[in-house]
Amino acid sequence: MAAPAGPNYRELVPERLVETAEQLQRRVAERFPRSGLAQVCGEVAATMRNVEQVQAELVREHWGLRSLVALFVGLLAAAVVGLGWSFISTLRAGFEDWSELLQGLEAGVNDLVFIGVAIWFLWQLEPRRKRRKALKSLHGLRSLAHIIDMHQLTKDPEMVTRSRQEATASSPQRSMTPFELVRYLDYCSEALALLSKAAALHVQSFDDRETLAAVGDIEDLTDGLSRKIWQKITILDRVLQRDGALAPHGRGDAQQQTS
Repeated sequence: MAAPAGPNYRELVPERLVETAEQLQRRVAERFPRSGLAQVCGEVAATMRNVEQVQAELVREHWGLRSLVALFVGLLAAAVVGLGWSFISTLRAGFEDWSELLQGLEAGVNDLVFIGVAIWFLWQLEPRRKRRKALKSLHGLRSLAHIIDMHQLTKDPEMVTRSRQEATASSPQRSMTPFELVRYLDYCSEALALLSKAAALHVQSFDDRETLAAVGDIEDLTDGLSRKIWQKITILDRVLQRDGALAPHGRGDAQQQTS
Protein backbone atom coordinates (compact mmCIF):
# COMPACT_ATOMS: atom_id res chain seq x y z
CA MET A 1 0.00 0.00 0.00
CA ALA A 2 1.46 3.33 -1.08
CA ALA A 3 2.11 5.93 1.59
CA PRO A 4 -0.04 9.06 1.42
CA ALA A 5 1.54 11.95 -0.40
CA GLY A 6 3.08 14.50 1.94
CA PRO A 7 3.56 18.24 1.47
CA ASN A 8 5.33 19.25 -1.73
CA TYR A 9 8.42 21.29 -0.89
CA ARG A 10 9.73 21.46 -4.48
CA GLU A 11 6.97 23.51 -6.08
CA LEU A 12 4.93 26.58 -5.26
CA VAL A 13 1.37 25.65 -4.32
CA PRO A 14 -1.13 28.22 -5.66
CA GLU A 15 -3.61 27.58 -2.85
CA ARG A 16 -0.98 28.40 -0.22
CA LEU A 17 -0.09 31.66 -1.96
CA VAL A 18 -3.76 32.63 -2.00
CA GLU A 19 -4.08 31.82 1.71
CA THR A 20 -0.96 33.87 2.52
CA ALA A 21 -2.24 36.85 0.51
CA GLU A 22 -5.63 36.73 2.21
CA GLN A 23 -3.97 36.54 5.61
CA LEU A 24 -1.80 39.56 4.74
CA GLN A 25 -4.92 41.45 3.74
CA ARG A 26 -6.52 40.74 7.12
CA ARG A 27 -3.38 41.71 9.01
CA VAL A 28 -3.11 45.06 7.23
CA ALA A 29 -6.83 45.76 7.66
CA GLU A 30 -6.61 45.05 11.39
CA ARG A 31 -3.50 47.22 11.87
CA PHE A 32 -4.38 50.03 9.42
CA PRO A 33 -8.13 49.74 8.78
CA ARG A 34 -8.49 53.08 7.00
CA SER A 35 -5.29 52.94 4.94
CA GLY A 36 -5.04 52.61 1.20
CA LEU A 37 -2.56 49.79 1.73
CA ALA A 38 -5.37 47.62 3.10
CA GLN A 39 -7.25 48.09 -0.17
CA VAL A 40 -4.12 47.37 -2.19
CA CYS A 41 -3.51 44.15 -0.28
CA GLY A 42 -7.09 43.22 -1.08
CA GLU A 43 -6.15 43.62 -4.75
CA VAL A 44 -3.07 41.46 -4.15
CA ALA A 45 -5.29 38.70 -2.75
CA ALA A 46 -7.67 39.00 -5.72
CA THR A 47 -4.71 38.91 -8.10
CA MET A 48 -3.43 35.77 -6.42
CA ARG A 49 -6.77 34.06 -7.03
CA ASN A 50 -6.60 35.12 -10.68
CA VAL A 51 -3.01 33.85 -10.97
CA GLU A 52 -4.17 30.51 -9.58
CA GLN A 53 -6.66 30.25 -12.45
CA VAL A 54 -4.06 31.35 -15.01
CA GLN A 55 -1.58 28.76 -13.74
CA ALA A 56 -4.20 26.03 -14.05
CA GLU A 57 -4.85 27.18 -17.62
CA LEU A 58 -1.13 27.09 -18.44
CA VAL A 59 -0.83 23.53 -17.13
CA ARG A 60 -3.99 22.25 -18.83
CA GLU A 61 -3.56 20.38 -22.12
CA HIS A 62 -5.92 21.64 -24.83
CA TRP A 63 -6.72 18.41 -26.62
CA GLY A 64 -9.38 19.99 -28.84
CA LEU A 65 -6.89 22.50 -30.25
CA ARG A 66 -4.21 19.83 -30.51
CA SER A 67 -6.55 17.55 -32.48
CA LEU A 68 -7.38 20.38 -34.89
CA VAL A 69 -3.69 21.19 -35.35
CA ALA A 70 -2.87 17.51 -35.90
CA LEU A 71 -5.57 17.34 -38.60
CA PHE A 72 -4.17 20.32 -40.49
CA VAL A 73 -0.60 19.08 -40.09
CA GLY A 74 -1.71 15.73 -41.53
CA LEU A 75 -3.24 17.47 -44.54
CA LEU A 76 -0.07 19.47 -45.10
CA ALA A 77 2.03 16.33 -44.76
CA ALA A 78 -0.19 14.69 -47.39
CA ALA A 79 0.45 17.70 -49.62
CA VAL A 80 4.20 17.19 -49.19
CA VAL A 81 3.84 13.55 -50.16
CA GLY A 82 1.82 14.60 -53.20
CA LEU A 83 4.50 17.04 -54.28
CA GLY A 84 7.15 14.37 -53.91
CA TRP A 85 5.14 11.88 -55.91
CA SER A 86 4.51 14.48 -58.64
CA PHE A 87 8.23 15.23 -58.85
CA ILE A 88 9.12 11.55 -59.10
CA SER A 89 6.51 11.08 -61.83
CA THR A 90 8.05 13.98 -63.74
CA LEU A 91 11.49 12.39 -63.49
CA ARG A 92 10.18 9.07 -64.75
CA ALA A 93 8.44 10.73 -67.66
CA GLY A 94 11.62 12.55 -68.57
CA PHE A 95 12.31 16.20 -69.21
CA GLU A 96 13.46 18.17 -72.22
CA ASP A 97 16.31 20.15 -70.65
CA TRP A 98 17.91 21.02 -67.33
CA SER A 99 16.08 24.34 -67.07
CA GLU A 100 12.77 22.49 -66.87
CA LEU A 101 14.13 20.32 -64.05
CA LEU A 102 15.51 23.33 -62.17
CA GLN A 103 12.20 25.16 -62.46
CA GLY A 104 10.39 22.14 -61.08
CA LEU A 105 12.89 21.88 -58.21
CA GLU A 106 12.54 25.59 -57.39
CA ALA A 107 8.75 25.36 -57.31
CA GLY A 108 8.92 22.25 -55.15
CA VAL A 109 11.36 23.85 -52.67
CA ASN A 110 9.16 26.96 -52.39
CA ASP A 111 6.13 24.81 -51.71
CA LEU A 112 8.04 22.86 -49.06
CA VAL A 113 9.17 26.08 -47.36
CA PHE A 114 5.63 27.45 -47.22
CA ILE A 115 4.28 24.15 -45.95
CA GLY A 116 7.01 24.00 -43.29
CA VAL A 117 6.18 27.54 -42.13
CA ALA A 118 2.49 26.64 -41.99
CA ILE A 119 3.21 23.51 -39.94
CA TRP A 120 5.39 25.52 -37.52
CA PHE A 121 2.70 28.19 -37.17
CA LEU A 122 0.02 25.60 -36.40
CA TRP A 123 2.29 23.74 -33.99
CA GLN A 124 2.90 26.93 -32.00
CA LEU A 125 -0.77 27.87 -31.66
CA GLU A 126 -1.18 26.43 -28.16
CA PRO A 127 2.11 27.84 -26.74
CA ARG A 128 1.33 31.28 -28.20
CA ARG A 129 -2.14 31.22 -26.70
CA LYS A 130 -0.73 30.34 -23.29
CA ARG A 131 2.06 32.91 -23.63
CA ARG A 132 -0.43 35.68 -24.39
CA LYS A 133 -2.48 34.79 -21.31
CA ALA A 134 0.63 34.60 -19.11
CA LEU A 135 2.04 37.94 -20.30
CA LYS A 136 -1.29 39.66 -19.71
CA SER A 137 -1.36 38.33 -16.15
CA LEU A 138 2.27 39.34 -15.56
CA HIS A 139 1.52 42.87 -16.77
CA GLY A 140 -1.07 43.16 -13.99
CA LEU A 141 1.51 42.03 -11.42
CA ARG A 142 3.98 44.65 -12.64
CA SER A 143 1.41 47.42 -12.33
CA LEU A 144 0.42 46.29 -8.85
CA ALA A 145 4.08 46.32 -7.74
CA HIS A 146 4.37 49.97 -8.74
CA ILE A 147 1.15 50.79 -6.87
CA ILE A 148 2.55 49.21 -3.70
CA ASP A 149 5.72 51.27 -4.15
CA MET A 150 3.63 54.44 -4.40
CA HIS A 151 2.06 53.72 -1.01
CA GLN A 152 5.44 53.66 0.73
CA LEU A 153 6.93 56.49 -1.29
CA THR A 154 6.16 59.26 1.24
CA LYS A 155 7.04 57.19 4.32
CA ASP A 156 10.15 59.12 5.37
CA PRO A 157 11.82 57.38 8.34
CA GLU A 158 13.70 60.52 9.38
CA MET A 159 10.46 62.47 9.86
CA VAL A 160 9.38 60.18 12.71
CA THR A 161 11.47 62.02 15.29
CA ARG A 162 11.27 65.51 13.78
CA SER A 163 8.97 68.25 14.92
CA ARG A 164 5.81 68.92 12.96
CA GLN A 165 6.97 72.52 12.67
CA GLU A 166 9.56 71.36 10.11
CA ALA A 167 6.81 70.23 7.72
CA THR A 168 5.50 72.48 4.98
CA ALA A 169 1.89 73.07 3.95
CA SER A 170 2.23 70.50 1.17
CA SER A 171 3.97 67.86 3.28
CA PRO A 172 2.06 64.56 3.62
CA GLN A 173 0.47 63.83 6.98
CA ARG A 174 2.66 61.56 9.06
CA SER A 175 0.86 60.31 12.15
CA MET A 176 2.46 56.87 12.48
CA THR A 177 4.53 55.83 15.45
CA PRO A 178 7.93 54.26 14.77
CA PHE A 179 6.50 50.79 15.41
CA GLU A 180 3.57 51.43 13.04
CA LEU A 181 5.89 52.71 10.32
CA VAL A 182 8.05 49.60 10.57
CA ARG A 183 4.97 47.39 10.34
CA TYR A 184 3.67 49.39 7.37
CA LEU A 185 6.94 49.01 5.50
CA ASP A 186 7.09 45.31 6.40
CA TYR A 187 3.63 44.81 4.92
CA CYS A 188 4.70 46.53 1.70
CA SER A 189 7.74 44.25 1.48
CA GLU A 190 5.60 41.15 2.07
CA ALA A 191 3.14 42.20 -0.63
CA LEU A 192 5.99 42.64 -3.11
CA ALA A 193 7.39 39.22 -2.18
CA LEU A 194 3.98 37.66 -2.87
CA LEU A 195 3.88 39.30 -6.30
CA SER A 196 7.31 37.87 -7.05
CA LYS A 197 6.14 34.36 -6.10
CA ALA A 198 3.00 34.81 -8.19
CA ALA A 199 5.18 35.69 -11.17
CA ALA A 200 7.33 32.59 -10.65
CA LEU A 201 4.17 30.50 -10.61
CA HIS A 202 3.59 31.31 -14.30
CA VAL A 203 6.69 29.41 -15.43
CA GLN A 204 6.62 26.63 -12.87
CA SER A 205 5.01 24.26 -15.40
CA PHE A 206 5.19 26.38 -18.55
CA ASP A 207 8.59 26.42 -20.24
CA ASP A 208 8.50 29.49 -22.47
CA ARG A 209 11.43 31.81 -23.10
CA GLU A 210 9.45 35.06 -23.42
CA THR A 211 7.35 34.35 -20.36
CA LEU A 212 10.46 33.42 -18.36
CA ALA A 213 12.10 36.71 -19.36
CA ALA A 214 9.01 38.66 -18.24
CA VAL A 215 8.99 36.78 -14.92
CA GLY A 216 12.67 37.64 -14.44
CA ASP A 217 11.91 41.33 -15.02
CA ILE A 218 9.16 41.31 -12.38
CA GLU A 219 11.41 39.51 -9.89
CA ASP A 220 14.12 42.13 -10.47
CA LEU A 221 11.53 44.90 -10.05
CA THR A 222 10.08 43.59 -6.78
CA ASP A 223 13.54 42.83 -5.43
CA GLY A 224 14.69 46.38 -6.16
CA LEU A 225 11.58 47.90 -4.58
CA SER A 226 11.98 45.69 -1.50
CA ARG A 227 15.58 46.82 -1.09
CA LYS A 228 14.38 50.43 -1.05
CA ILE A 229 11.89 49.56 1.68
CA TRP A 230 14.46 47.80 3.83
CA GLN A 231 16.83 50.70 3.41
CA LYS A 232 14.13 52.88 4.97
CA ILE A 233 13.73 50.43 7.86
CA THR A 234 17.50 50.46 8.38
CA ILE A 235 17.53 54.26 8.35
CA LEU A 236 14.66 54.30 10.84
CA ASP A 237 16.60 51.97 13.16
CA ARG A 238 19.64 54.26 13.02
CA VAL A 239 17.61 57.42 13.57
CA LEU A 240 15.82 55.97 16.59
CA GLN A 241 19.04 54.66 18.08
CA ARG A 242 20.63 58.08 17.58
CA ASP A 243 17.74 59.85 19.28
CA GLY A 244 17.36 57.19 21.96
CA ALA A 245 13.74 56.53 21.02
CA LEU A 246 14.10 52.77 20.96
CA ALA A 247 16.26 50.08 22.37
CA PRO A 248 19.27 48.82 20.33
CA HIS A 249 18.40 47.43 16.88
CA GLY A 250 15.56 49.95 16.69
CA ARG A 251 12.59 47.68 17.28
CA GLY A 252 11.98 47.72 21.05
CA ASP A 253 8.60 46.14 21.77
CA ALA A 254 8.14 45.69 18.03
CA GLN A 255 10.48 42.70 18.26
CA GLN A 256 7.82 40.91 20.25
CA GLN A 257 5.02 41.53 17.72
CA THR A 258 4.86 40.12 14.21
CA SER A 259 1.31 40.71 13.07
